[in-house]
Amino acid sequence: MAEVTESGTGKGKSKQKKMTVRVDFTPMVDMNMLLITFFMLCTTLSKPQTMEISMPSNDKNITEEQQSKVKASEAITLLLAGDNKLYYYEGEPNYRDYTSLKETAYGKDGLRDMLLRRNRAAVLAVNELKQQKLELKISEDEFKDKVSEIKSGKGTPTVIIKATDDATYTNLIDALDEMQICNIGKYVITDIAEADEFLMENYEKKGELSANIAD
Repeated sequence: MAEVTESGTGKGKSKQKKMTVRVDFTPMVDMNMLLITFFMLCTTLSKPQTMEISMPSNDKNITEEQQSKVKASEAITLLLAGDNKLYYYEGEPNYRDYTSLKETAYGKDGLRDMLLRRNRAAVLAVNELKQQKLELKISEDEFKDKVSEIKSGKGTPTVIIKATDDATYTNLIDALDEMQICNIGKYVITDIAEADEFLMENYEKKGELSANIAD
């Protein structure tokens, strides 16, 4: 509370008034505590992000040849090189033919477009589930369970990410962001092989040779 006290003497023709003001901030403490309590109760704390891992099947009836065919048909290998260059090949690489390697770029018109085309069925199914969640037809837990099942289902691509020593952390983060945007549920980061580096070198050399011939 603010208090004003007047003091002065009645002697003499002129009367001088002195005002003493004292502001009591005690109620502000209670108000601050109420505000802190309000924000603590109403603020949503950030939830930890987890990465889902699809484990191999325990079915012993599946032969190694069948497993290799499935892996080859679903595999997409990304090769992260220096100068923000990005290469990829689908299935098993043909190290004798540099044209089996394809060059793309980071972003929606490059890597994202390719992944969305390969994972189109899963993307459509996840978008449909998002609409159902917005319409409150399914709960948050049901949505997460169904999305996880769709991402790890048969026919969805498995992306193998390999980075060279010249690639930057930004390149790796951009590639991982595309995994989330394109609803890729099966992906792994592994060391790049010498054969992959050899394939990239041949691709760049053949590309330079073709450019020189065209000139």
